[in-house]
Amino acid sequence: TFAAPFSHRWNFPHVLPSPAMKLEICIDSLESARIAQAAGADRVELCQALLEGGTTPSPGAIRQVRQHCTLGVMVIIRPRGGDFLYTDDETEVMLEDIHYAKAAGADGVVIGCLHADGTVDLDQTRALIQAARPLAVTFHRAFDLCRDPFAALEQIIELGAERILTSGQESTVLEGAEVIRELVQRARGRIVIMPGGGITTRNVKKIVALTGVSEVHMSCRRSVDSGMQHRNSRVAMGGTLSPPEYGKKIADERGIRAVLQDLGR
Repeated sequence: TFAAPFSHRWNFPHVLPSPAMKLEICIDSLESARIAQAAGADRVELCQALLEGGTTPSPGAIRQVRQHCTLGVMVIIRPRGGDFLYTDDETEVMLEDIHYAKAAGADGVVIGCLHADGTVDLDQTRALIQAARPLAVTFHRAFDLCRDPFAALEQIIELGAERILTSGQESTVLEGAEVIRELVQRARGRIVIMPGGGITTRNVKKIVALTGVSEVHMSCRRSVDSGMQHRNSRVAMGGTLSPPEYGKKIADERGIRAVLQDLGR
């Protein structure tokens, strides 16, 4: 169970990391969940298809992470890659996926739906939030594709989500830091503004100082070579744009520990 959103009490721009800082690690496997927990992360966002920005993981993946880990588990509910303009059929899929996530022991879900004009789809989002309760809800980086982030902020607060994941409507959090800082100020503790996108072990402390956030979201991964001895380099399972067949990325325990140290943990 997650605590209520943190109240923001810091002055800009000279913000110091707080012992209350929370770290969420984006993962796609039980292996990475174990690593994130061992390193001291507070929770994970469990996904699959991170090359597409993350889609809904399988019920088996959720159950295994929940069974073997005690840290918070947020499950992304996203039926496909691409935009966040969803059909009624896709909404039904997301509602069913929320049911499975709850049954598998998730602590929360990560959602977001938009209209074609770049505004928040209030009806779809409300339905997903209602289906998720009593779990926590994060509105994901669909927020970064909204026409007006400040209008969307107020709508998402009204809908009752606990946090917003955002890069400040830029490619990276550093580029969007000014918008994130203003979101934190406008939120006034009513919702958590959690930066995510391009955060690294080298820039996390600077991002906290620039924005005044109380939570941070990052992947913090490293590459691991496959154990396969026989390799056929002529074949790719994912088409022309795909990750290497004989390697994978997992959470970086050393990197996570370094981030937590920078955050005063």
